[in-house]
Amino acid sequence: MKDETDNILDDLISSWYRWAKGYNEATHAKCAMFSDVRTSRQWDSENAVVDSTLHNETMKAVDFHLGELQPVYRTAIQLQARNLVTGYAVWTSPRLPVDPFERTTILIEARSTLLRRLIG
Repeated sequence: MKDETDNILDDLISSWYRWAKGYNEATHAKCAMFSDVRTSRQWDSENAVVDSTLHNETMKAVDFHLGELQPVYRTAIQLQARNLVTGYAVWTSPRLPVDPFERTTILIEARSTLLRRLIG
Protein backbone atom coordinates (compact mmCIF):
# COMPACT_ATOMS: atom_id res chain seq x y z
CA MET A 1 0.00 0.00 0.00
CA LYS A 2 2.84 2.38 0.82
CA ASP A 3 4.40 2.05 -2.64
CA GLU A 4 0.99 2.61 -4.25
CA THR A 5 0.45 5.72 -2.12
CA ASP A 6 3.85 7.07 -3.10
CA ASN A 7 3.13 6.48 -6.79
CA ILE A 8 -0.27 8.16 -6.53
CA LEU A 9 1.27 11.17 -4.77
CA ASP A 10 4.03 11.34 -7.41
CA ASP A 11 1.42 11.33 -10.18
CA LEU A 12 -0.64 13.95 -8.36
CA ILE A 13 2.21 16.41 -7.83
CA SER A 14 3.48 15.84 -11.39
CA SER A 15 0.02 16.62 -12.75
CA TRP A 16 -0.18 19.64 -10.47
CA TYR A 17 3.18 20.93 -11.73
CA ARG A 18 2.06 20.67 -15.35
CA TRP A 19 -1.28 22.28 -14.51
CA ALA A 20 0.33 25.10 -12.50
CA LYS A 21 2.80 25.87 -15.28
CA GLY A 22 -0.02 25.95 -17.81
CA TYR A 23 1.45 23.26 -20.02
CA ASN A 24 -0.55 22.89 -23.18
CA GLU A 25 -0.44 19.77 -25.31
CA ALA A 26 -0.93 21.85 -28.46
CA THR A 27 2.17 22.10 -30.61
CA HIS A 28 1.23 25.32 -32.36
CA ALA A 29 2.18 28.79 -31.18
CA LYS A 30 -0.41 30.92 -29.45
CA CYS A 31 -1.15 34.50 -30.25
CA ALA A 32 -0.88 36.63 -27.11
CA MET A 33 -4.21 38.27 -27.86
CA PHE A 34 -6.02 34.93 -27.68
CA SER A 35 -3.99 33.17 -24.98
CA ASP A 36 -6.80 33.25 -22.39
CA VAL A 37 -9.62 32.38 -24.76
CA ARG A 38 -11.35 29.12 -23.96
CA THR A 39 -13.01 27.11 -26.67
CA SER A 40 -16.62 26.10 -26.47
CA ARG A 41 -17.15 22.73 -24.83
CA GLN A 42 -20.31 21.98 -26.80
CA TRP A 43 -18.53 19.38 -28.93
CA ASP A 44 -16.88 17.60 -26.00
CA SER A 45 -18.44 14.40 -24.81
CA GLU A 46 -20.12 14.47 -21.43
CA ASN A 47 -17.34 12.30 -20.01
CA ALA A 48 -14.65 14.67 -21.30
CA VAL A 49 -16.36 17.62 -19.64
CA VAL A 50 -16.68 15.75 -16.34
CA ASP A 51 -13.06 14.54 -16.48
CA SER A 52 -11.78 18.03 -17.27
CA THR A 53 -13.80 19.61 -14.47
CA LEU A 54 -12.72 16.95 -11.98
CA HIS A 55 -9.06 17.35 -12.97
CA ASN A 56 -9.18 21.14 -12.61
CA GLU A 57 -10.88 20.99 -9.22
CA THR A 58 -8.38 18.39 -7.99
CA MET A 59 -5.47 20.54 -9.14
CA LYS A 60 -6.97 23.59 -7.41
CA ALA A 61 -7.20 21.59 -4.17
CA VAL A 62 -3.58 20.41 -4.46
CA ASP A 63 -2.49 23.97 -5.24
CA PHE A 64 -4.33 25.28 -2.18
CA HIS A 65 -2.84 22.70 0.17
CA LEU A 66 0.66 23.22 -1.23
CA GLY A 67 0.26 26.94 -0.65
CA GLU A 68 -0.59 26.28 2.99
CA LEU A 69 2.60 24.29 3.66
CA GLN A 70 5.67 25.77 5.35
CA PRO A 71 7.91 27.46 2.76
CA VAL A 72 10.67 24.86 3.04
CA TYR A 73 8.15 22.02 2.55
CA ARG A 74 6.57 23.81 -0.40
CA THR A 75 9.98 24.26 -2.02
CA ALA A 76 10.85 20.60 -1.51
CA ILE A 77 7.58 19.44 -3.11
CA GLN A 78 7.91 21.89 -6.00
CA LEU A 79 11.44 20.70 -6.75
CA GLN A 80 10.41 17.08 -6.58
CA ALA A 81 7.50 17.76 -8.92
CA ARG A 82 9.83 19.49 -11.37
CA ASN A 83 12.30 16.62 -11.22
CA LEU A 84 9.49 14.08 -11.75
CA VAL A 85 8.10 15.95 -14.76
CA THR A 86 11.47 16.42 -16.45
CA GLY A 87 12.63 12.91 -15.60
CA TYR A 88 15.93 14.17 -14.20
CA ALA A 89 16.86 14.74 -10.56
CA VAL A 90 18.96 17.82 -11.27
CA TRP A 91 16.89 20.70 -9.89
CA THR A 92 17.97 22.09 -6.53
CA SER A 93 17.29 25.16 -4.43
CA PRO A 94 19.43 27.28 -2.11
CA ARG A 95 16.42 27.34 0.23
CA LEU A 96 17.01 23.69 1.07
CA PRO A 97 19.92 22.29 3.09
CA VAL A 98 23.06 21.21 1.24
CA ASP A 99 23.25 17.91 3.13
CA PRO A 100 21.41 15.20 1.13
CA PHE A 101 20.18 13.47 4.30
CA GLU A 102 18.59 16.69 5.60
CA ARG A 103 17.00 17.37 2.18
CA THR A 104 15.57 13.86 2.09
CA THR A 105 14.22 14.23 5.62
CA ILE A 106 12.52 17.51 4.69
CA LEU A 107 11.04 15.97 1.54
CA ILE A 108 9.65 13.00 3.47
CA GLU A 109 8.10 15.33 6.05
CA ALA A 110 6.70 17.56 3.31
CA ARG A 111 5.16 14.63 1.43
CA SER A 112 3.57 13.18 4.58
CA THR A 113 2.22 16.61 5.58
CA LEU A 114 0.75 17.16 2.11
CA LEU A 115 -0.73 13.67 2.07
CA ARG A 116 -2.38 14.20 5.48
CA ARG A 117 -3.84 17.50 4.29
CA LEU A 118 -5.17 15.98 1.07
CA ILE A 119 -6.73 13.00 2.85
CA GLY A 120 -8.16 14.96 5.76
